Parts: sequence; structure tokens; C-alpha cells
Amino acid sequence: PEAAAEPAADAAEAEAAPGTSEGTDGDAARVAELEAQLSELDEQLKAKHDQVLRALAEADNARRRAAIDVENASKFSVGGFAKDLLDVADNLGRAADAVPAELRDSEEAPVLKNLYEGVVLVDTVLHKVFSKHGLTKIEPLGEKFDPNFHNAMFEAPDPTKEPGTVMHVASPGYVMHDRCLRAAGVGVVQKPA
Repeated sequence: PEAAAEPAADAAEAEAAPGTSEGTDGDAARVAELEAQLSELDEQLKAKHDQVLRALAEADNARRRAAIDVENASKFSVGGFAKDLLDVADNLGRAADAVPAELRDSEEAPVLKNLYEGVVLVDTVLHKVFSKHGLTKIEPLGEKFDPNFHNAMFEAPDPTKEPGTVMHVASPGYVMHDRCLRAAGVGVVQKPA
């Protein structure tokens, strides 16, 4: 009877084994499917993470560009107005220069002396206002010619100075926050022939 019981137990195991084998194969297939889904979702997550980082970087760049644009707009918004006032400053300088040096302090012509002092005072105040708003007068006499800030009106030989040096300033230039608003009109030392 024991010998008969063993084959019966073996038969029961054999019957259970195919069912268990199918259950294991089904579970393995399900695990493989879930792993494939997990891998796909992981790739999607990485792609979305990359997109989010790029969007954040783009937003940060846009914010920086906007801040620079606002700063430049506030710095240079008065540029056109200031450029128009440069002619006024030039004319005030010409008016002061038109008064002969000997009459500037003369008591013989007190009206002319007072007019001269008034013109010089207005010119001084105007240039202080220019400075307050970042507008600086440049008079490059003796400097090396720089086409970014100087406009060469003529060239002339001068053996005492190095070629390319500014030897005469016909009209001063103006710079606003390191940006040339008007180039200085200059005469430059010519290279020897």
C-alpha cells in the first residue's frame, strides 16, 4: 500500500506541476510586461524632466534679457533728447568763446562781462545735468584716434607728434553710459609720406 501511495503522490505532483508551470510562466510574462512599462515610463519621465529643465532655463534667460532691456531702456531713453541738447551746449560754448579774453574780466564793459559770466554759468549747469544723467563730454586732444569715439575731419603732418594722434578738436564728443552719442570731430596727425 505504501508503494501504491508513492506513485499516486507522484501523479498528484505531476498534475500540479503543469498548472504551477503555467502559473509561473504567466507571472513571468506579467512581470516582463510590467518591467517594460516601467522602463517606458522611466524614459518618459526623463524626457519630461529634461523638458522642464529646458523650460526653466528658457524662462530664466527671458527674465535676464527683460531685465537688461529694462535697464538699457532707462539708461538710454533720454538719448534722443540729450542728443538734441548737444547743439545747445555747443552754442553756449561758442558764445562764451566769442567774448574776447581781455573783455571777460574788464570793468570797461560790465554788461559784456555779466553776459559772459551768465553764459559760462548756464553752460556749467547744463554739463552738470548731463553728468548727472550719464552724459559725458569727451575732448580727446593728444589721445590716439579711436573711430568708435572720434570722427576724423582732416589729417595734417606734425613731426612733433606720433601719427594717428588727435592734434585738433573741432567739436567735442559725448558719451552716454559708455555708448558714443556723438563722435568728437577731430584733426589727426598724418603718417609721414
